[in-house]
Amino acid sequence: MQVTETLSDGLKRNYTVVLPVADLESRRTERLTTLGKTLRLPGFRPGKVPMPIVKQRYGSAVSAEVLEESVNEATQKVLSERGLRPAQQPKVDLVTENPTALTSDLEFTVVLELLPDITLPDFGTIELTRFKAEVTPDAVDKALEQIAKYNHTLDPIPAEVLAARETGAMAGEVLTIDYAGKIDDVLFEGGTGTDTPVEIGGTGFIPGFAEQLEGARPGETRTINVTFPENYGKAELSGKAATFDITVKQLSTQIIPPIDDDLAKKLGADDLAAVREMVTSRQQQEFDGMSRIRLKKELLDALTGLADFPVPASIADQEFEQIWQQFEAARTAGTQDEEDKSKDDETLRREYRAIAERRVRLGLLLAEIGRINNIVVTDQELDRALYQRAMQYPGQEAQMLEFFRKYPQLTNSVRGPLLEDKVVDFVLELAKVTDTVVTPEELAKEPDVEGAVA
Repeated sequence: MQVTETLSDGLKRNYTVVLPVADLESRRTERLTTLGKTLRLPGFRPGKVPMPIVKQRYGSAVSAEVLEESVNEATQKVLSERGLRPAQQPKVDLVTENPTALTSDLEFTVVLELLPDITLPDFGTIELTRFKAEVTPDAVDKALEQIAKYNHTLDPIPAEVLAARETGAMAGEVLTIDYAGKIDDVLFEGGTGTDTPVEIGGTGFIPGFAEQLEGARPGETRTINVTFPENYGKAELSGKAATFDITVKQLSTQIIPPIDDDLAKKLGADDLAAVREMVTSRQQQEFDGMSRIRLKKELLDALTGLADFPVPASIADQEFEQIWQQFEAARTAGTQDEEDKSKDDETLRREYRAIAERRVRLGLLLAEIGRINNIVVTDQELDRALYQRAMQYPGQEAQMLEFFRKYPQLTNSVRGPLLEDKVVDFVLELAKVTDTVVTPEELAKEPDVEGAVA
């Protein structure tokens, strides 16, 4: 095998490889001979088919197979002998015309981009602050109030009582309504409902919806006007003006149960103390999760500042294309960031390209940390994560697990975050982390640190 390097520019490498035709012909002959020993054809005893007939029948297929194997083996040899770590699968192109004829040496080119040499930083120099918050009794009391409110019952207000009142529905009372929503006088999907409870002054509806029902009485009809928020869950409704035809069917007061052991038993707990403990634990888990996310972003930002190496253009190009496609989809739906609306495409492409390179650089650094320190995701860890993901589809767990195993790219989408978290934990053990106790409100004010790899 003759190998000639034709390009060495940064991370880019090109090679021309020539394989002697004699070696290829020898391999093909050996393969055909082995095939002939087991071949069965009408008119010949098993294993006694003449070689000319074997070549005539199977020569082209065996030649193609030999060529593919030889090219793959030679390419891997080029990489291993030179200690090359390609960023992506090398591109191989045949130069020799009609190569399966095996009438001349086989020449092909190998084009690839290398992973950069990465020097790991001294993790002990990284200084981080871990913000921690503790659950307060007041917060638990508020949560219990919400639980009690959620378990309320409705007590319809008698007609004679309503008749004696000067007004209809008041704050805190609940209307039961039928409604039909329209945009440009046309009913829209999901815009109708029957026997729907609406708390006056409550949340959960489009801003302005419940407010316009204040004072309404059973039997009354109203048409209200609202505008869907710009960030509404359904993009086709975001920012749209709509009307709702309302029919009021009932007005009720809320009967909120007392926060006591009876409520706890209704919730499946032994007593109120058990519910308080459960609420405290759940809130603390939420706070700890927020603390973890904030610390991880701070660490990734610090690592990004320490990462100084070239990024393979091919990987950066792919990352940029994914980001740009997401931006284009958001722009089409009118949900792009407000800051982006005033920028031209040239500026946006430059900014998003920088983000793409930042993500790739950080991803490569984390991967190298994992490689050097033998950090891996075990099969047990991956199986547990896949099962947790499958549990999100009740009744279809087995099918989802099979789906993950059938498509490796989906499994890798689960493996990647697991490995990232293990690498983060490894670095955090070496970094200087100072704990600071803050209020839950301060913890919630998460800084907008750009650094996520996912």
